[in-house]
Parts: sequence; structure tokens; C-alpha cells
Amino acid sequence: MADITRRLGWRHLRGAPTAHIRHHRSGKLLHDGPGLSFWFRALTAALSEVPVDDRELAMTFHARTSDFQDVAVQATVTYRISDPALASARLDFSVDPDTGVWRGSPLEQLGTLLTETAQQHALAVLARTPLASALVDGVTAVRERIAEGLGAEPRLPATGIEVVAVRVMAIRPEPEVERALRTPAREQIQQEADKATYERRAVAVERERAIAENELDSQIELARREEQLVDQRGTNARREAEEHAAADGVRAEAEATRTVRLADAEAARSVRLARAEAEGAREVGDARAHAQAAWLRVHSDVDVATLHALTGTRLAENLPNIDSVTISPDVLTGLLSRLGAGAGAGAGEVGA
Repeated sequence: MADITRRLGWRHLRGAPTAHIRHHRSGKLLHDGPGLSFWFRALTAALSEVPVDDRELAMTFHARTSDFQDVAVQATVTYRISDPALASARLDFSVDPDTGVWRGSPLEQLGTLLTETAQQHALAVLARTPLASALVDGVTAVRERIAEGLGAEPRLPATGIEVVAVRVMAIRPEPEVERALRTPAREQIQQEADKATYERRAVAVERERAIAENELDSQIELARREEQLVDQRGTNARREAEEHAAADGVRAEAEATRTVRLADAEAARSVRLARAEAEGAREVGDARAHAQAAWLRVHSDVDVATLHALTGTRLAENLPNIDSVTISPDVLTGLLSRLGAGAGAGAGEVGA
């Protein structure tokens, strides 16, 4: 929008570099070009402001595919006005000399023209395309068809409009149809996820089985080594027992040999001792016999009275010590009787 300033009944217009200004007075073109600045009188001036910069026109419209499915097309058309004089002659770009505002809506008219033109070419493409193909390859096909259609549209060059670029962002079906179309893909993805889960579980089970087999093999190997250890311990115990038995046998044999030797020595010593004792006893017996014979020979030559005296002496030597003797009258009487009888007998023998 041009910047207009009032000064004493005059107006001053200052345009932007992207706006083409056309100033007519009494049917004559006084100023024509972008970025102009000039004075004018509002009562005699006819002003037009045509934008010459690139403009983006976003559009969204609905179309129907060959299988009667409704889709929404989102596109953007970039355009610019290449011939401002022609555009100002075909569209109303005049501005109010007091405010600088467009008297009409030229950009809306231009947008409607571009939108309807692009829409009819997009509808022509999608009407012969099924929904699945439209969702897969429809963006490229629609963009190319719109670009070709706008380039071949005769009204655009006649209006001084140049199409710079066409972009189609998306072709979307209705929400229910879109969810229905997503279902097979989601099911396929879910199946692949389940398959991956099953495979992961299978791998985990296989690994667990391998681990269990390794543990079992380890236990078997451990049991085998324990069996070998038990066998070795038994062998060692048997060998130790055999060695102890052999040592005990050797020790018993040596003990028996020593015992036999000791017994033989003891027997020999006993024999020698017995022989010595027998010889001593024989010699003692002989000595006693000789002594007894000599004693008998001596006593055979002694008289009876002497023998009696020796007998009394011997008897006195063998009697125990007697400190006191108590003689009762009965014992004394008997003793005296025996003494008297003995004396009478002795006298009779003497007299004989």
C-alpha cells in the first residue's frame, strides 16, 4: 500500500520498490514505474498500484477419485504480475488518492482465477486415478498437471500474470478412509513386530536351552570328575590300607621273630637255670646227705643221756619265749604223776 501525505491541498505519494505505480491525469500517463515518489492533486489524479513481487497463493480443495473417494488437495502456487500495465487494464488496481487503499479486491480476483484454474486441472487428473494410486503417485501427477494447465491457460498471460512455481503438499482422504487404509499397514507392521518378538523369544529360548545344556554338561563333567575323585580316593585308601597291612605284617613278623627269639633265649636261659638249679640242688642234696650221714655217725657214737640233753636243748631253742607260767593244781598233779612214773621206770631200767 502506497504512503500518501497531505500538504495544503496537494498529496504526496511514496511507493515501495515492489509496487508499480501508474499515475494518470486527464487520460494521460504522467508517472509509471516501481518505487516512485511524486506530488499530485487528488481531484485530477487517477492512481493504480500493482504489486510486482512474488506472491504465494495457498489453496485447499476437494476432489473425487475414480473409485468415488473424496480427497483433499493442499497446494501452493507462486506467481507474480509481469506486465503491470496489462494487469491494471484487466483488473481494478486503482487506489484511493486520500488513503492509498485499493478501491476493489484485485488480489482476491486473481487468487480466485488461479485457484479455479488449478482446481479444474487437478480434478481432471484425480477423476481418472483410483484412491490407492492417488495417495502413492498423485502428488507428482497433480503438480505436473497443474503446472502444465496454468502455463497453457490463455487468461493468465492476457492478464499479465506469470506462474513461477507450483507445489502440492498432500493429498489426504477422509479420516475414516485414512484409518481404514492404515489398518492393513498397521496389521502388517504388527505382524512383523509379533514375528520379531517370536523370533526374539525363540532366540532367547534357544540361548536358554544352550545355557541349560552347558550347565548340564558342566554338571555331568563335574559328576564324572567327582567319580574319578572318589575312585582315586578309594584307590589311595586301598593302597594305604595295603601298605598299612604290609607294614603291620612286617611288624608282626618282626615281633613274632623277636618273640620267638626271646622265647628261645628264655627257654635256653630257663634250661640253663634249671640245669644250674638242678646241679645246685643235687650238690646241696649231696652236701646235706653227707652232713646228715656225718650227723648220724656222730650221734650214733653218743650215749642216750647226751642225746636227751641235746634234744632238750634243741627243744628249748625252738620254744617261744615264756614270761610267766601258770600251773593249775590239776596240771601239776598230772605232771608229777608222769614224772614219778618216769623216774620209777628209769630206776628199774638202771637196776636191770
